Amino acid sequence: MSEISPRKPIRKAVFPVAGLGTRFLPATKAIPKEMLPIIDRPLIQYAVDEAREAGIEQLIFVTGRGKTAIVEHFDMAFELETTMKDREKALDVLEPTRIQPGNLVAVRQQVPLGLGHAIWCARAIVGDEPFAIFLPDELMIGTPGCMKQMVEAYEKVGGNLISVLEVPQEEVSSYGVIAPGKRDGDLTEVTGLVEKPRREEAPSNLIISGRYILQPEVMRVLEKQSVGAGGEIQLTDAMAQMIGQQPFHAVTFGGKRYDCGSKAGFVEATLAIALQREDMADEVRAIAQRLLAEG
Repeated sequence: MSEISPRKPIRKAVFPVAGLGTRFLPATKAIPKEMLPIIDRPLIQYAVDEAREAGIEQLIFVTGRGKTAIVEHFDMAFELETTMKDREKALDVLEPTRIQPGNLVAVRQQVPLGLGHAIWCARAIVGDEPFAIFLPDELMIGTPGCMKQMVEAYEKVGGNLISVLEVPQEEVSSYGVIAPGKRDGDLTEVTGLVEKPRREEAPSNLIISGRYILQPEVMRVLEKQSVGAGGEIQLTDAMAQMIGQQPFHAVTFGGKRYDCGSKAGFVEATLAIALQREDMADEVRAIAQRLLAEG
């Protein structure tokens, strides 16, 4: 594999959003799972807000059939905005959904061949630049945001980075786990990656948590990669091939992660964020206490 070029800024982000969301059926029969709201913002909006905070300019959505609502969410809604203006309602609430013309690109993943394949589908838009990846199911809440923390680390060490979180040892078999090398604060050298290891064989308790910064060479690895676990092209397998060829580090995120790909995690995220909001925290806390008392 060739040497990486002089460090380039992270301007592009890929959002793999082609999944069917079967764990949330029937809610996701007609609505993309990424459009399910946590309070009053869909999951994809949280990920886009995190990307913008990190200075990312171009958003690349890898979509599938029935996912047009995701793109429409970031488009102008002429009828809605006209009606709101006529009724003298402020449009500030729509500001986070506005994207600079040309800064949102959608490409299709036509067959469900896994995360690695979804990322490869964005190769023409990524080009020869390093890029970020966001898995919107993984809701990352913190100050600074997870990707901003990763971009700051990238500016120091370059190469490839993944976000990780520490979990209890008994939970590691459910996740991708890193084999750690030298540590420097929140930054850990990655010497290997293991997908869902047995608890006693896990090299650490640091799990991969849905945010990545990768060099464009990963696209060439994915181009030639055969299918792996589950009959899919696995991004983890491609990243493992790059370890030792390019710098590879993990950033331990200082905030909270909510697994919104599961129903329990989705409910947890909703309650946690509601309790952080000044406009509803007291009311939600009272509701929760009442429901707990009622058993």
